[in-house]
Amino acid sequence: MSRLRRMSPRRSYDQYCSAARALDVVGDRWTLLIVRELLAGPRRYTDLHADLPGVSTDVLASRLKDMERDGLTTRRRLPPPGAAYVYELTGRGRELLPVLQALGRWGQAELGGRRPTDAVRAHWFALPLLRALQGEGLVEVRLEEGDFHLYLGTEDGPVYGDGPAPAEPDARLVLDTGTCMAVGRGELSVREAVRAGRIEVTGDGTPAKALREG
Repeated sequence: MSRLRRMSPRRSYDQYCSAARALDVVGDRWTLLIVRELLAGPRRYTDLHADLPGVSTDVLASRLKDMERDGLTTRRRLPPPGAAYVYELTGRGRELLPVLQALGRWGQAELGGRRPTDAVRAHWFALPLLRALQGEGLVEVRLEEGDFHLYLGTEDGPVYGDGPAPAEPDARLVLDTGTCMAVGRGELSVREAVRAGRIEVTGDGTPAKALREG
């Protein structure tokens, strides 16, 4: 019996409604956060586990199998010398980007201040900033927690990545975490933060020029 056939059948709300059908696929705990991580491109199991604090190894493995079964992700082996398996989103999985962005916008009111028990990763600010920026190009963001980069205007492939930009960015943003959190909560726009001197913008690309001239 194949690995996929051994998985438990998917639970269903058994309602003839597109919202219910969508929740049949992505409504389980951790599924959409796994999508958030995989929007950065292919990732190894160990990397996913490290950036999803609180998830058990069994639950993560189960969710990844379910997502593969449902056509949201694929798993492939890297060529030598890597020889590790990575998970990546399918086209169907990447279509969840606007869903996550809409959830993030709706959830702004729930953020409040950071609680002592709240984990944080620099790249978790990628989607709020991606939503707030316009145009096309490569943008590098520098925070105290670390660096990440954004791919503006892309339709296929990663929309962000962890660490510095892989090439000279069209814009580089330097800001503190408080400013980034204020943008994420909707209290401050990126342009307002730039005008107030809370975001330093460098670079000669279109995104940098638009922010400096806005």
